[in-house]
Amino acid sequence: MIRFLIFFFIGTAFMTAQNPQLEKVRTLYGQAAEKEKAARELLVLTEQKNSDEPVLLGYKAAGHMMMAKHVGNPFKKMSHFNKGKDYLSRAIEADKQNLELRFLRFAVQAEAPGFLGYRENLQEDKALLLKGVGQIEDRELHKMILNYLKNSNSLTSAEKERLE
Repeated sequence: MIRFLIFFFIGTAFMTAQNPQLEKVRTLYGQAAEKEKAARELLVLTEQKNSDEPVLLGYKAAGHMMMAKHVGNPFKKMSHFNKGKDYLSRAIEADKQNLELRFLRFAVQAEAPGFLGYRENLQEDKALLLKGVGQIEDRELHKMILNYLKNSNSLTSAEKERLE
Protein backbone atom coordinates (compact mmCIF):
# COMPACT_ATOMS: atom_id res chain seq x y z
CA MET A 1 0.00 0.00 0.00
CA ILE A 2 2.79 2.42 0.87
CA ARG A 3 4.51 1.67 -2.45
CA PHE A 4 1.28 2.45 -4.26
CA LEU A 5 0.94 5.78 -2.47
CA ILE A 6 4.54 6.70 -3.21
CA PHE A 7 4.11 5.91 -6.92
CA PHE A 8 0.75 7.70 -6.95
CA PHE A 9 2.19 10.90 -5.49
CA ILE A 10 5.31 10.78 -7.65
CA GLY A 11 3.15 10.20 -10.73
CA THR A 12 0.79 13.01 -9.77
CA ALA A 13 3.68 15.39 -9.15
CA PHE A 14 5.20 14.41 -12.49
CA MET A 15 1.93 15.01 -14.35
CA THR A 16 1.45 18.37 -12.62
CA ALA A 17 4.99 19.38 -13.54
CA GLN A 18 4.33 18.41 -17.17
CA ASN A 19 1.01 20.28 -17.39
CA PRO A 20 2.38 23.85 -17.24
CA GLN A 21 4.74 23.07 -20.11
CA LEU A 22 1.88 21.74 -22.24
CA GLU A 23 -0.20 24.80 -21.38
CA LYS A 24 2.67 27.05 -22.48
CA VAL A 25 3.13 25.06 -25.69
CA ARG A 26 -0.60 25.35 -26.47
CA THR A 27 -0.56 29.10 -25.78
CA LEU A 28 2.42 29.62 -28.07
CA TYR A 29 0.76 27.50 -30.74
CA GLY A 30 -2.28 29.78 -30.62
CA GLN A 31 -0.06 32.81 -31.25
CA ALA A 32 2.49 31.32 -33.65
CA ALA A 33 0.56 31.84 -36.88
CA GLU A 34 0.54 35.60 -36.37
CA LYS A 35 3.68 36.19 -34.30
CA GLU A 36 7.10 35.02 -35.40
CA LYS A 37 8.41 35.38 -31.85
CA ALA A 38 5.79 32.91 -30.59
CA ALA A 39 6.65 30.45 -33.38
CA ARG A 40 10.34 30.67 -32.44
CA GLU A 41 9.54 30.21 -28.74
CA LEU A 42 7.38 27.20 -29.57
CA LEU A 43 10.27 25.63 -31.44
CA VAL A 44 12.75 26.40 -28.67
CA LEU A 45 10.46 24.96 -26.00
CA THR A 46 9.72 21.77 -27.93
CA GLU A 47 13.32 21.33 -29.04
CA GLN A 48 14.62 21.76 -25.46
CA LYS A 49 12.75 18.72 -24.29
CA ASN A 50 13.96 16.78 -27.35
CA SER A 51 11.05 14.53 -26.59
CA ASP A 52 9.59 11.83 -28.72
CA GLU A 53 6.40 12.15 -26.69
CA PRO A 54 3.81 12.32 -29.49
CA VAL A 55 1.92 15.46 -28.40
CA LEU A 56 5.10 17.51 -27.92
CA LEU A 57 6.42 16.17 -31.21
CA GLY A 58 3.15 17.30 -32.80
CA TYR A 59 3.59 20.82 -31.48
CA LYS A 60 7.21 20.79 -32.61
CA ALA A 61 5.87 19.93 -36.07
CA ALA A 62 3.33 22.74 -35.89
CA GLY A 63 6.08 25.15 -34.81
CA HIS A 64 8.11 24.32 -37.91
CA MET A 65 5.09 24.68 -40.15
CA MET A 66 4.25 28.05 -38.59
CA MET A 67 7.84 29.22 -39.07
CA ALA A 68 7.35 28.62 -42.78
CA LYS A 69 4.96 31.60 -42.71
CA HIS A 70 7.55 33.86 -41.12
CA VAL A 71 10.69 33.22 -43.18
CA GLY A 72 11.20 34.94 -46.51
CA ASN A 73 13.48 32.49 -48.29
CA PRO A 74 11.36 29.97 -50.29
CA PHE A 75 13.86 27.18 -49.63
CA LYS A 76 13.69 27.81 -45.88
CA LYS A 77 9.88 27.91 -46.10
CA MET A 78 9.80 24.48 -47.73
CA SER A 79 12.43 23.13 -45.35
CA HIS A 80 10.40 24.16 -42.29
CA PHE A 81 7.17 22.90 -43.81
CA ASN A 82 8.59 19.52 -44.83
CA LYS A 83 10.33 19.05 -41.48
CA GLY A 84 7.00 19.78 -39.78
CA LYS A 85 5.18 17.27 -42.00
CA ASP A 86 7.72 14.62 -41.09
CA TYR A 87 7.46 15.28 -37.34
CA LEU A 88 3.67 15.35 -37.46
CA SER A 89 3.53 12.12 -39.41
CA ARG A 90 5.79 10.43 -36.82
CA ALA A 91 3.73 11.80 -33.93
CA ILE A 92 0.45 10.52 -35.38
CA GLU A 93 2.00 7.18 -36.26
CA ALA A 94 2.98 6.83 -32.59
CA ASP A 95 -0.51 7.72 -31.31
CA LYS A 96 -3.07 7.33 -34.10
CA GLN A 97 -6.19 8.02 -32.01
CA ASN A 98 -4.92 11.14 -30.26
CA LEU A 99 -7.42 13.92 -31.02
CA GLU A 100 -4.96 16.67 -30.19
CA LEU A 101 -2.56 15.41 -32.85
CA ARG A 102 -5.40 14.95 -35.33
CA PHE A 103 -6.47 18.52 -34.59
CA LEU A 104 -2.97 19.82 -35.30
CA ARG A 105 -2.86 18.00 -38.63
CA PHE A 106 -6.40 19.08 -39.51
CA ALA A 107 -5.59 22.72 -38.78
CA VAL A 108 -2.38 22.61 -40.82
CA GLN A 109 -4.03 20.89 -43.77
CA ALA A 110 -7.03 23.23 -43.65
CA GLU A 111 -4.78 26.31 -43.69
CA ALA A 112 -2.01 25.11 -46.02
CA PRO A 113 -2.01 26.57 -49.52
CA GLY A 114 -3.50 24.14 -52.02
CA PHE A 115 -0.38 24.08 -54.20
CA LEU A 116 1.46 22.24 -51.40
CA GLY A 117 -0.81 19.25 -51.93
CA TYR A 118 -1.03 18.54 -48.21
CA ARG A 119 -4.72 17.79 -47.71
CA GLU A 120 -4.94 14.02 -47.92
CA ASN A 121 -6.10 13.53 -44.31
CA LEU A 122 -8.41 16.52 -44.03
CA GLN A 123 -11.72 14.60 -44.22
CA GLU A 124 -10.50 11.72 -42.05
CA ASP A 125 -9.27 14.06 -39.31
CA LYS A 126 -12.41 16.20 -39.53
CA ALA A 127 -14.61 13.14 -39.03
CA LEU A 128 -12.58 12.04 -35.99
CA LEU A 129 -12.69 15.53 -34.49
CA LEU A 130 -16.43 15.97 -35.02
CA LYS A 131 -17.06 12.58 -33.44
CA GLY A 132 -14.69 13.01 -30.50
CA VAL A 133 -14.53 16.70 -29.58
CA GLY A 134 -17.41 16.37 -27.11
CA GLN A 135 -15.55 13.67 -25.22
CA ILE A 136 -12.36 15.66 -24.57
CA GLU A 137 -12.00 16.03 -20.81
CA ASP A 138 -9.24 18.66 -20.83
CA ARG A 139 -11.27 21.90 -20.78
CA GLU A 140 -8.60 24.09 -22.39
CA LEU A 141 -7.94 21.60 -25.17
CA HIS A 142 -11.68 21.16 -25.74
CA LYS A 143 -12.14 24.92 -25.95
CA MET A 144 -9.17 25.36 -28.32
CA ILE A 145 -10.37 22.67 -30.72
CA LEU A 146 -14.02 23.72 -30.55
CA ASN A 147 -13.17 27.37 -31.27
CA TYR A 148 -11.06 26.40 -34.25
CA LEU A 149 -13.72 24.08 -35.68
CA LYS A 150 -16.47 26.68 -35.29
CA ASN A 151 -14.42 29.17 -37.31
CA SER A 152 -13.01 26.74 -39.85
CA ASN A 153 -13.84 27.11 -43.53
CA SER A 154 -13.39 23.34 -43.81
CA LEU A 155 -16.64 22.62 -41.95
CA THR A 156 -20.09 23.04 -43.38
CA SER A 157 -22.75 25.09 -41.60
CA ALA A 158 -24.52 21.87 -40.61
CA GLU A 159 -21.31 20.45 -39.11
CA LYS A 160 -20.76 23.67 -37.15
CA GLU A 161 -24.32 23.54 -35.81
CA ARG A 162 -23.75 20.01 -34.50
CA LEU A 163 -20.90 21.40 -32.39
CA GLU A 164 -23.28 23.63 -30.41
